[in-house]
Formats: sequence, C-alpha cells, structure tokens
Amino acid sequence: MSSTADTTATLDFDRPAPELVARLAALPAANIGDAMERLGVADSAIQAIWPGAKLAGPAFTVWVAAGDNQGIHASLAAASPGDVVVVSGGGDTSRALLGELIGERAISAGLAGFALDGAARDAEVLGEIGLPVFARATSPAGPYKNGPFRIAVPIAFGGVPVLPGDIIVGDSDGVVIVPCDRAAEIATAAEAVFADEAARRARIIADRATNS
Repeated sequence: MSSTADTTATLDFDRPAPELVARLAALPAANIGDAMERLGVADSAIQAIWPGAKLAGPAFTVWVAAGDNQGIHASLAAASPGDVVVVSGGGDTSRALLGELIGERAISAGLAGFALDGAARDAEVLGEIGLPVFARATSPAGPYKNGPFRIAVPIAFGGVPVLPGDIIVGDSDGVVIVPCDRAAEIATAAEAVFADEAARRARIIADRATNS
C-alpha cells in the first residue's frame, strides 16, 4: 500500500455512543485504569502538553513514519467530529508531528484532540486555543511530510494496542485506552471505583476533623 492508496476502504468503523464517551470523560483516567486492571494505561511519558488539558473521544488511528506527519494531514479530512486522532509515531521525539497550524485545522474540523506517541510543538498556543494534545515530548523541530502512513488501522500507542473506535481518555495523570467492545462494562466498573474512593476519602476527612 502506498502512503495514500486504499485508505478510504478502512474508514467505516464503529464508534461508541456519545453518552458512553461522556460517562468515561466524567471520570479520572486513574479510576478507568484501575477498572481495567491497569492494562489499558499508556506509557506515563505521554502527557498533556499544556496544563489542564482533558481528552475524550473515539480513536481515529494513524500510523506514521518517525518524525513524519503526512498521515496526520490526511486524518484531518478523514476523521469525524468528536474523534481523537491517535498517532503511532514509534516514540520518536526528534521532530514535532504537529503544532498550532494543524491545531487550528483540527478545531475547524471539530476534532476532540490528539494523542501522540511522538512529539508536538507550539504548546503554549495550543493551550490558548484550547486544543487538547497529549504527547511524549515537545520539540521545536518541524516534521517531514514524505510518508508513508496508514489511517484507521490497529496501532500500538504507548505500549497499548488501539483499534479504531476505542475510547481515549486523557487528563493530568496521562492517557488510558478503553476497548470499544468493553466500554460499557468498563464505564460501570470505573464509576464504582470512583464512588468507592470518594466514600473512603470522605471518611478520612471526617475522621481527621473529629480527631483535630
């Protein structure tokens, strides 16, 4: 397959219901990871590139050559509003795969944000425009645009397998990947984890107040 041939045939994949994405988006990534027995947690080096960024949505997967963003450009036209573009870049941090220009185009396309197993740049501006980007590093160096790439295919992201349509959740702790076919049961389990931790914390606070 060339860098651009035969990609459109793979773009029709199932996406989770928006209300299911919303349930997971309302939970801390840590609680979701606990509900998955810590197996869906991406490498801890992949973090938000600006403070307070939060990410949630179906994965639109992209597999690129190290330091090359031709596939990310293709994803801007192929992904659907609300998608998170999840990029397998081999963990390369020598060149940023995207910056403010792609960020502005992503907002215009209604995308939820990016998760990069690679580097990004223009972190401050991306924060100002409010586009969530999670990446392994930042670098001022720009990307190549030569390809090859694949879109909407199974990828590896931060040590976790990701299929198109899986749910990506990112917050100040990092990124978790929820398999689409188990998303409902995982959401229920994560809500239970959240409720249990909230109750335990409330008891600790109450005991502290009583004993102070």
